[in-house]
Amino acid sequence: MQQTIDDALAYARGFIKEGKVATYIPELAKGNPDHVGVCLVTKKGETYHAGDWQQEFTMQSISKTMSLILALELVGYDKVFSKVGVEPTGDAFNSIVKLETKTLHPLNPMINAGAIATASCCVGGEDPFGRFLDLVRTLCGRDTITLNEAVYLSEKKAGMRNRAMAYLMQSENILECDAEEALDLYFKMCSVSIHTQDLANYAVILANDGCHPVTGERIVESWIVRIVKTLMVTCGMYDGSGEFAIKVGIPAKSGVGGGIVASVEGQMGIAAFCPGLDAKGNSIGAYRILEYLSRHLNLHYFAGTDKKVV
Repeated sequence: MQQTIDDALAYARGFIKEGKVATYIPELAKGNPDHVGVCLVTKKGETYHAGDWQQEFTMQSISKTMSLILALELVGYDKVFSKVGVEPTGDAFNSIVKLETKTLHPLNPMINAGAIATASCCVGGEDPFGRFLDLVRTLCGRDTITLNEAVYLSEKKAGMRNRAMAYLMQSENILECDAEEALDLYFKMCSVSIHTQDLANYAVILANDGCHPVTGERIVESWIVRIVKTLMVTCGMYDGSGEFAIKVGIPAKSGVGGGIVASVEGQMGIAAFCPGLDAKGNSIGAYRILEYLSRHLNLHYFAGTDKKVV
């Protein structure tokens, strides 16, 4: 297994120069495009890693999977999905087009508008970000995970398109709170700093139906895990989700911080990181690592004995 991980990293290094670090959030522009790392955690608790696996980066859109978990726990299925749908968009993650031309309810929780609506469901009560951070620490198995203040402030300053979405939704009574409250929580959620082992620990819990793979403790209810993993398959890689499903075939969620988290049903959790992104906002290096692992470990959801990947 370790050799395969090392080989996947070496394979990915051949592509990372094709990526471009996100610049629309000024703090993200400081990312080192040569950083690339991977961590894999099996259902038995075995851990394998390579490269810059301990390099911290902000979750960005990966946080959308965890905010959805929190919202479903707090207010339930009916409330959450009265605010946001479950269908893929085919548009960029930060597109406002469908809000204006199709429905004022965001099409799914994995795009920015949908995640802002989801965040609004988490605002009620005392210290909503503290609640979210506690959930992240539990899912990732590390109690020192914290907010990257510089990225948070940078996102807050640069997030005008997200503000446009939020105020449009507030005008139609979709949000559960004031637009700025939802936005502030959303920006903080995106700005939580993690590394690949944190996310691999989270992914293996999803792979194990919401239970800790070693202790057996239930962390997330089974029905919530099913919803999250389904949306990861259909919407988790932005408007590249269909191609990723064909080439890699693992439920996954990417973030413009350079991370991708992937959950192999009943087997393992994988997380990879490289700041250079493709045109759709997905990490090129992390994508290639997962492509390699899927092919060589036969992880594709619909793979049989034929390991060929398009």
